[in-house]
Amino acid sequence: MNALNQVIIEGNVVRQPEKRTCKNGAFFCTVPIATNRSYKGADGNYVNDVSYFDISTFGPMAELCEKWCPKGRGIRVVGRLKQSVWKAEDGKNKSKIEIIAEHVEFKPLFKKNSESAEDDGPASADAKNTTLSKKQKLALLKEAAQAAQNESDVSEEEAEAVF
Repeated sequence: MNALNQVIIEGNVVRQPEKRTCKNGAFFCTVPIATNRSYKGADGNYVNDVSYFDISTFGPMAELCEKWCPKGRGIRVVGRLKQSVWKAEDGKNKSKIEIIAEHVEFKPLFKKNSESAEDDGPASADAKNTTLSKKQKLALLKEAAQAAQNESDVSEEEAEAVF
């Protein structure tokens, strides 16, 4: 019987996702995100706590994340935790825990100014102020939903071959 290993996390992309190739030729995308939490400290003042996580996506989901996850974009991820263990060059044991995404939900991008002109071109992943029209946002959501629906699950062997 497998133990429960599921996580739901919501945060903002902190830098452009990285696309890499697995040993078996398939590719995956790593999306680094930050989550924020604030709480009232013992002194009565609010404290902001930021945590950073790496999200790994595979197959069609990886293609979408590479294309539609510019820095600053909010995403919600449902996935599982995976620990990788290895020996460093100095002989010490190292480990890293990452989140393997099973579902990624893209939060809408909002325009910072009140211009009514719509952007006709696709959003650039490396643009600092990425703006999308309402029509483009709907197309993005439709594309993401179709990819999630058509997504073939990565076998455990393929996921293990990556690490």
